[in-house]
Amino acid sequence: MESTTTRTTCPYCGVGCGLLVTREPCGEVTTKGDPEHPSNYGRICSKGAALGETVGIDGRLLNPIVDRQESNWDVALARVAREFASAIEQHGPDSVAFYVSGQLLTEDYYVANKLMKGYLGSANIDTNSRLCMASSVAGHRRAFGADTVPGTYTDLELADLIVITGSNLAWCHPVLYQRIAAAKEARPELFVVVIDPRRTATCEIASLHLAIKPDSDVVLFNKLLAHLGKTGSLNDAYIRQHVDGVDAALSSASVLDEHDVAVRTGLELDLLREFFA
Repeated sequence: MESTTTRTTCPYCGVGCGLLVTREPCGEVTTKGDPEHPSNYGRICSKGAALGETVGIDGRLLNPIVDRQESNWDVALARVAREFASAIEQHGPDSVAFYVSGQLLTEDYYVANKLMKGYLGSANIDTNSRLCMASSVAGHRRAFGADTVPGTYTDLELADLIVITGSNLAWCHPVLYQRIAAAKEARPELFVVVIDPRRTATCEIASLHLAIKPDSDVVLFNKLLAHLGKTGSLNDAYIRQHVDGVDAALSSASVLDEHDVAVRTGLELDLLREFFA
């Protein structure tokens, strides 16, 4: 039996790194970054590198545990069904809820939703993949009309200014962080702004760290919008073709006083002005 290598995508964060997964004749599985993949070009983080360790069954739970004792599937499923039926009979379908993993396949989500909504009769089902991304999805849909990130990783490497808002990129998306760090090393004039109440590892490449007070980001960005409008820095041609309500937004943002924004965000005026500039 010869070793076999398969090209695939890392299942962890949203960067979507390409992987080369090799199964050795002994059964061992190893992973390394795919040098031809446009997301990571061979880079890989600790989670992707350790994927081979997750495919073995050693130390895994292979049978259901009922009342702290190993059982079988017939007993476990009957117990779950009995408890669900009892709760629904006493308190109605909405007394039951599912919180589902964010790492399931589309088909698995379909079955879970069909069970919850079609058979148990409740809409009380949520997942980590929807819950933690709900604000991002809503923002993308309102701003761009679709839940699609309007850019590519190459854009970040070519940019003159990158604003990282509320993300510890160095820990959460290390491969993408490494690409930005390499771009800044190659072009020191690349200006990186990190907006985060905390000082995280991502701040190591920051040209400017805005340690704003929690919940003051909307005020900061409204004042930025007003500044861009006042200085004639908006793309008027693009706005006329693609943006609704810009006049009302500018009018609302323009009433913000610079000193008030500084107080509400907890930032020095000089830092605010440097960011706006």
